[in-house]
Amino acid sequence: MTTANTGEILLDVQGLRKYFPITKGIFRRTVGYVKAVERVSFQVRKGETLGVVGESGCGKTTMGLCLVHLIQPTEGTIRLNIDGDWTEVNSQTIRGLRDRMQIVFQDPFSSLNPRMRIRDIVAEPLEAHGIKNRRERYERVEAMLEAVGLGPHHMNRFPHEFSGGQRQRIGIARALALNPSLVVCDEPVSALDVSVQAQVLNLLADLQEQFGLTYLFIAHDLSVVQHISDRVAVMYLGRIVEMGDSDTLFANPKHPYTEALLSAIPDPDPDIVREQIILQGDVPNPANPPAGCHFHPRCRYAQERCRREIPELLDVDGQGHFAACHYAQELDLTGISPGENA
Repeated sequence: MTTANTGEILLDVQGLRKYFPITKGIFRRTVGYVKAVERVSFQVRKGETLGVVGESGCGKTTMGLCLVHLIQPTEGTIRLNIDGDWTEVNSQTIRGLRDRMQIVFQDPFSSLNPRMRIRDIVAEPLEAHGIKNRRERYERVEAMLEAVGLGPHHMNRFPHEFSGGQRQRIGIARALALNPSLVVCDEPVSALDVSVQAQVLNLLADLQEQFGLTYLFIAHDLSVVQHISDRVAVMYLGRIVEMGDSDTLFANPKHPYTEALLSAIPDPDPDIVREQIILQGDVPNPANPPAGCHFHPRCRYAQERCRREIPELLDVDGQGHFAACHYAQELDLTGISPGENA
């Protein structure tokens, strides 16, 4: 985990929304929308890792894809700081910003073209961005493969000849080929064995230090997020409900949903008995979210105000710890101490 908490802002996201239309009938008439991402705002500083966590379907992957414009946002502003100048990321500017924003996909088995050799997979973004000299491309490919723990002898092989961890290393090499500033890591270790997960996480940390990278790290495993992230954003039903410094958020959560997530982390010490909070009911339908606080149907602290008013994401301690809960300052929630789950 890095310590870049007060550096220059690299990414600024304001009011990001992504709605998917629901169509019906022979003429595909729009009858509603799935609100996958709703009013998301945050900033990421240069050199830091912002972890994004939440249940499946909370919108974290959709948000990451919107940031790099693999899907088009419905609304909102995404700005990238390039050498001190702010550039808005949109459909007109994204091609010129591809070398600054890259993504590592979740599944290393489907994200690599099985018909292409590794040298061509890693070299493809270089060719697309104007590096036409083959020798120059392959020298860069060789350097990137060595950076991720592979070697020149792997260049002529096909993806099926590698293990899952090696394939993810190839995906990382491809993402870093253009020397980006921001890398969106979309659950990059969730498809890997636990022992391989640790290797890839350590590799990402080493590459961040070596190349000065900034990560948006999407995951559902809070232990992984605690290990690698400087700050953490917790998402629920398309919204960020809590965000703050990693150690502070884990030790002193301010949102009941965060408390419930933390209670599910198993403790390696069998003598420590931690109350596990079982959330009642299912995640609400994002096409028809509940009124007021979206979490109130499953919250054991919910009161009448929660059913009527949508809470704003506010700094509850004046130190950059944000929570979207009407009673964030009154509730005494249980977290886990730093290193408790190490």
